Parts: sequence; C-alpha cells; structure tokens
Amino acid sequence: MDNVNLNSMKSFSIFKALFENGTASKTAKILGITQSGVSRSLSMLEKNIGFDLFIREKKGLIATPEAKELYKEVLRLMHHLEETKHSILALREFGVSRFRVAAIPGLAFGYIPKIISKIIEINPKLNVYFDILSSNEIIHAVESGSFDVGFVTLPVQSKQLKVEPFIETQAVCVVPKQHPLAALENIKLEDLKGCNLLIPNQPNIAADQLLHLIAENNIRLSSKTEANLASICSLVSNNVGVSVINPITVSDLNCENILIKPFTPTINYSFALVYKTNWQENKMIKIIKDIIQMT
Repeated sequence: MDNVNLNSMKSFSIFKALFENGTASKTAKILGITQSGVSRSLSMLEKNIGFDLFIREKKGLIATPEAKELYKEVLRLMHHLEETKHSILALREFGVSRFRVAAIPGLAFGYIPKIISKIIEINPKLNVYFDILSSNEIIHAVESGSFDVGFVTLPVQSKQLKVEPFIETQAVCVVPKQHPLAALENIKLEDLKGCNLLIPNQPNIAADQLLHLIAENNIRLSSKTEANLASICSLVSNNVGVSVINPITVSDLNCENILIKPFTPTINYSFALVYKTNWQENKMIKIIKDIIQMT
C-alpha cells in the first residue's frame, strides 16, 4: 500500500470547514483566506490521500461518502489535538496533566475531596483519578507508579518514597445521644466495659492500638462489631454501639444523633503525604502542600 502524506493540519481544518459550509467562497470568508487558497488546499489534500472528497457542481460541493467518513476522523483528530493542548498547558503550569491520588478511608470522605476540589479550582482541565486504599496498599501503589501521591497513616517504611507528615490528631469517642456514656464529659478506657464497640474493618492501625489497650487492661466488652469506616458513625447514630475513631472522619461523615467526646488514654493519629522522590520539585506537590497548610 502506498504511503499517505498527511503533513499539514491546516488542510484538515480547511476540509472540515468546507464539509460544514458546502462552498469554497463561504469557507474562505469564515477562515479569512482566499477562495483560491481553499481550492488549492483541497486539491492538495485529495492528491495526498488518493481520492476525491467532493463532487464539484456550479451550486457548490457535494461531499462524497469517503468525505463523510474522513470528516468523522478529522473531528476525532481535532478533539485529540484539543486534549493534547490542554495537557501541554497543564504540564507547563502544574508539571502534570493527569493526577492520580490515593487516600486512606479515614481521610477520604471529606478531607481529601476538599483538597482535590481546590486543585481543580486552580486547574479545571486537570484529569484526576481518586481511590480509597489501605496505607500499605497506597505505599505499594505509589512505589509502583500506579498512583502519583498518597495520603497514609504513619508510620511508613519505604526507601523509595518521600514521606511528609502533615497532621496529627487524637482519637475521640462517638456515642449515641441516648447512650449511658452520653452523660460523661470525658470517656475513659474503662468506661467501654460492657459496651458494643464498633471498629473499622481489620487490619487498621488505630483500631489495633485500641484493641491492644483493651486487652492489656482486661476490659470486657459486650461485643465487637467490625464495619466499613464510612458506616461507623451511622451505626452509632442507630444505637448499634460506640466507637473510638479519628475526629477528622467523624467530622467528614457528619452524622446526626451522635455525641463526640474526648477519650483517654490518648490515641494519636499521624498522617503523611507520600510520593516518589523525583516528584519533590513538581509544581503539583507544592500546590498540595500549600492547600494542606490552608485546610
């Protein structure tokens, strides 16, 4: 098969306008070029591709079936070119055109979506992929390049990643408003005796700390319910039990019929931003850090 010479985007643009407008004179006027220039471009394109695109008649041009098919391809090409232009602009401005983010469940229901929202405000053309994974899964995914950045629970052990702590909180106890513990100002570990305790599905670093304290202090629970973190506050509000969890998650889930109480002993939650070391000068990392400081 002979080679096809497609070295001019201008000829495709003129062909597209011709197909849409039907005459060389109207096309020339719209594009701001001469009618002879339109005719030369069409003739050159037909010569390069090896077949006629229009039937020439006195009243105008009649598109051939081949022209109709080529028009569809040109529309796709123009769309891809526009997408490429947006990608180049995003690369120039932010260092990325596509951004893949992973976060632990404890930050994924409000905190990280707010950060993503602000990133999109800065760059509306940025393509974002967001997923919720465990800390270990995020570490492996960022190391392998499946994700660009991750938001994880500390501690983190990785020689390939830059680990930047950004926030630390202390666990709170979430109880139904009509629960006996609701009358207490501060809920202590021993107050959980006889309660149904709601904890995030295992494995969970923070839940492990709490369960270790319960076992160490011989606290006898009534029962224990494991659930997806997104449903825990809803379960509490429906009087299923009480929970000791990260206050950011409680705030993000915004459930009714619950009370949030201080909890002792202190259980710390430390979170970090992780990314590959070759990303440390990337503009997007700086934007994320700036957003975190303002959040």
